[in-house]
Amino acid sequence: MIAALFVDPRGVYSGMPDVDCWGEERDARLYPGPHPVVAHPPCARWGRYWNGGPSARTPRKLGDDDGCFAAAIESVQRWGGVLEHPEGSHAWRWYGLPAPQGNGGWQRGICGGWSCCVEQGWYGHRARKATWLYVYGVSDLPALRWGQAPGDFVRLGEGLHSADDVSRAIKTGACQRLSKKQRAATPPEFRDVLLAIARSVTLTAAGQAP
Repeated sequence: MIAALFVDPRGVYSGMPDVDCWGEERDARLYPGPHPVVAHPPCARWGRYWNGGPSARTPRKLGDDDGCFAAAIESVQRWGGVLEHPEGSHAWRWYGLPAPQGNGGWQRGICGGWSCCVEQGWYGHRARKATWLYVYGVSDLPALRWGQAPGDFVRLGEGLHSADDVSRAIKTGACQRLSKKQRAATPPEFRDVLLAIARSVTLTAAGQAP
């Protein structure tokens, strides 16, 4: 059994017999174990536009996600598994995670885990969607499809600076041709990669190698 944390229970993980989905209703911050995890904590307050841009109506604070990322890291490091966040996430520096290299490959950190950068365009996403992964408790790390995904992809938010800009670009088709739901979606093939990583965890429930 794998626990999918911070996911839509009606999304790409739903209906899988060996996946326990934890979404907003169950509050994934409270996951008690003992299964390895695939974690997709919210990224809005950790990304390049964490402050909402100049048109933001209320002040935003970097990392203000109600403890979701902290809980996700705790679950990954206690039960083993993989955490996914957008490329450039400020959470990596905040929590001292190893900085991935853009050209691919796994980077080890003093925290005992590994990080990498991979584009979801290799795995069926309609955009390149460069993504950072953090893995803990896995001794045999997989070789992923490294580097820039080939093909004519739409651009994800390049040159945009606020939520209003993103909304306007979606409506007009300029620079941005995917909806918020389409941008956030995890392709089934990439989901399967993350689940395979979680299934290869060698940690015991106490977080120690057997």
